[in-house]
Amino acid sequence: MTTETISSRTVRPSVASPSLGGLGLFTVLLAAALPLIDFFIVNVALPTIGRDLHASEAVLELVVAGYGVAYAVLLVLGGRLGDLFGRRRLFLGGMAAFGLTSLACGLAPDAWSLVAARVAQGAASAAMLPQVLATIQAATSGQRRARAMGLYGATAGLSMVAGQILGGVLVAADVWGTGWRSVFLVNVPVVIAGLVLAARAVPETRSQHPEPVDGPGTVLLAAALLALLAPLTEGRAAGWPLWTWLSLVAFPVVAGAFYAVERRADRQGRTPLVPPSLFRLVSLRRGLVMIVPFSVGFSGFMFVIAVALQRGAGLGPVPAGLALAPMAVVFFFVSLAGPRLVARYGTRVVTAGAVVQLVGVGLMALAVRQSWPHLGLVELLPGAAVAGAGQALQLPVIFRIILSEVPAARAGVGSGVMVTIQQSSLALGVATLGTLFLSLVPGLGMRDALVTTLLVQLAGVVLTGLLSLRLPRTIG
Repeated sequence: MTTETISSRTVRPSVASPSLGGLGLFTVLLAAALPLIDFFIVNVALPTIGRDLHASEAVLELVVAGYGVAYAVLLVLGGRLGDLFGRRRLFLGGMAAFGLTSLACGLAPDAWSLVAARVAQGAASAAMLPQVLATIQAATSGQRRARAMGLYGATAGLSMVAGQILGGVLVAADVWGTGWRSVFLVNVPVVIAGLVLAARAVPETRSQHPEPVDGPGTVLLAAALLALLAPLTEGRAAGWPLWTWLSLVAFPVVAGAFYAVERRADRQGRTPLVPPSLFRLVSLRRGLVMIVPFSVGFSGFMFVIAVALQRGAGLGPVPAGLALAPMAVVFFFVSLAGPRLVARYGTRVVTAGAVVQLVGVGLMALAVRQSWPHLGLVELLPGAAVAGAGQALQLPVIFRIILSEVPAARAGVGSGVMVTIQQSSLALGVATLGTLFLSLVPGLGMRDALVTTLLVQLAGVVLTGLLSLRLPRTIG
């Protein structure tokens, strides 16, 4: 199957030409925020959860990893099911399931019940989130699509920071004596409102070329992601037992088998779970490569700074969360200017963003070295604000680039692949940079371990900037 064949698979006008209005866009963006907020919201709540449920460090890591791995493993399948059965239908079902599993998390009587509920919550997120981007791709066009994609990127970046801030505020507020449980229970009224809005304002779209679910591809992709993410997220806390090394060795073998199965299906004219021919789109391929170091650095930083501020600097959940408020505020406002900057300067905005982020992370590393352990909002403000501006110039634009050439008929597949790569990279960031930081603390102390981890993140920012030079100069 050629690139031309992919590009020619456009959606034929349906009877009622679906259009996503302002209220519908607000609703899908609300749904896009929920899974990302819940990935990060537990970071500042983990110490409280551990004390209340008498959970070990390994079990607490499963509270984070169980959600992230289930989410990453099922995202592409969620996108395919939306293409097949209707994106609005999957969106409503996924959002309802997200509300129910959030309630289960908030009512969990013990640590293992919480882990199980978090896995189910991740699966619900995987059904809901791919429909957001697929609906935007299928029900908007031209400048409306560019604006919607810019707002999606702004929502995604803001949610990752806001989740940590909101988590700290809710834990400290102890609403009606719920303590840490409120970080999950708060989702329930939001989901109810979202379901009411979605039923009114989100149009139904689906692929005009529906294909059956790729069973072998689904199983092999799930096995490959589990083989990679499970040992990296649990290995350090579990003491790196034999199964973790066997799993890592198995990863390239299973990934190779997945690629072979998908390529054969593609050549036979069937639609595999992840069509290899889709990667012939230059914008998608190069954008996906960029999203990896960006997301690894972002999530790794968020996890490490939460641990360092609470355990090392002695801050409570609220000050630890609010220390990142400047990053969130600046990210939001700068991201709104992104579409205008891209229209004028093209994708070199991403390169400029990497340079700005480099300066911001460097300022934070300098603040840690000079001010430790008296570290908080004031000390981190300059670096956090500058880093937030740099991130805002990158993330929304990269999202637009990745999906710019994906035909509407494959919007679910394309968005599922993109979010899978992003979510897997977020999980990798917590696993790799988090493991590095926690491993360095006993020998170097909290301050130097944090500085070293920030320097490693700087290397990732440099890599992102270099990769951005290979992006197409304009976005289709």
